[in-house]
Amino acid sequence: MAALFSPSSSLLASRPRSVPSLSLYSTNIRTHCQQRRYLGKGVGTGNRRLFIANVAAPDVTSTEQASQTAKESQRPVYPFSAIVGQDEMKLCLLLNVIDPKIGGVMIMGDRGTGKSTTVRSLIDLLPEIQVVIGDPFNSDPEDPESMGSDIRERVMKGEQVPVTNMKINMVDLPLGATEDRVCGTIDIEKALTEGVKAFEPGLLAKANRGILYVDEVNLLDDHLVDVLLDAAASGWNTVEREGISISHPARFILIGSGNPEEGELRPQLLDRFGMHAQVGTVRDAELRVKIVEERASFDKDPKGFRESYKSEQEKLQQQISTARNNLPAVQIDHDLRVKISKVCAELNVDGLRGDIVTNRASKALAALKGRDKVTAEDIATVIPNCLRHRLRKDPLESIDSGLLVVEKFYEVFS
Repeated sequence: MAALFSPSSSLLASRPRSVPSLSLYSTNIRTHCQQRRYLGKGVGTGNRRLFIANVAAPDVTSTEQASQTAKESQRPVYPFSAIVGQDEMKLCLLLNVIDPKIGGVMIMGDRGTGKSTTVRSLIDLLPEIQVVIGDPFNSDPEDPESMGSDIRERVMKGEQVPVTNMKINMVDLPLGATEDRVCGTIDIEKALTEGVKAFEPGLLAKANRGILYVDEVNLLDDHLVDVLLDAAASGWNTVEREGISISHPARFILIGSGNPEEGELRPQLLDRFGMHAQVGTVRDAELRVKIVEERASFDKDPKGFRESYKSEQEKLQQQISTARNNLPAVQIDHDLRVKISKVCAELNVDGLRGDIVTNRASKALAALKGRDKVTAEDIATVIPNCLRHRLRKDPLESIDSGLLVVEKFYEVFS
């Protein structure tokens, strides 16, 4: 695999895990947990409020056994380190794993260029995070902003919540998914007849603190695009059914892929992606032969093929883990920040997301390379991916928007 930087490259791994059911129960106690914003813990009629509460939390042993069973039964995934070429796409994915606040990746390119294969190969490289056992929202026991309302209440009361480690989750959002399946749904009939309301978390709940992947995102229905925009903007998903409001955290890395020939993406959603990677068909005959041979070897013996890349995968996984730990110590000079903002201003980039993402991505790249200071070379590497999709489209302009960004970068930084 072509090296993106000093060591080899690879990404995160994740697998679906079982989601315990939730129950909502009616009570007269008032909310005593201060929240920064409206979290929709419950909408009351009179003195009655509805709260989310976990029904049952499995112990650590059963959780680990379930994870091990899922790992053994899942389909073999093509190793990230074995992917030939497509360095721009791989680098964007790695930087988002190191710093999820970059805001995700939009991958556009020709059909059959390995976009979805590369994204799904991240599963093996995803690091572990701490989560509360039995919580369907993957609540962070240390961060109130990433906790479900029930866990937050328990923590504020001083209660010790059981914690375990799990791989960052990767959730696929199918094009044919319904809004109820994405957001979650509630059983109104059960609430009215039995006084107990059952809430089934959706895909956004599973994706909290993980990755949400949408293949062919430019073909996604408009009503689902609206749901994603709302969740991406606020970091929370609110389910509104029959006058009842339930909210839970939904902070995820949004990764989308698609073929531009099949349709354009709505500008509102495109702007929510932190980075934009363009993928082209490999033209070099030798590389094409290598890709075909590697794929044939994987199809013939998936386990043996994965074993041959085990050392490279482990090396890249360790590099990602080290970069995540060192990221807070990475510094970027004020002069470089000013030049980044000057590039954005002269390119007429709307808003400040371009400035913020470029700063974050360049720091993540420096951490990936094992340095604690950002250089102009780091910025030159990431700034086309951070800004090309934020430029205003000119129908008469024939030059690629990424080249416009590169030209302006060298003009400002020279």
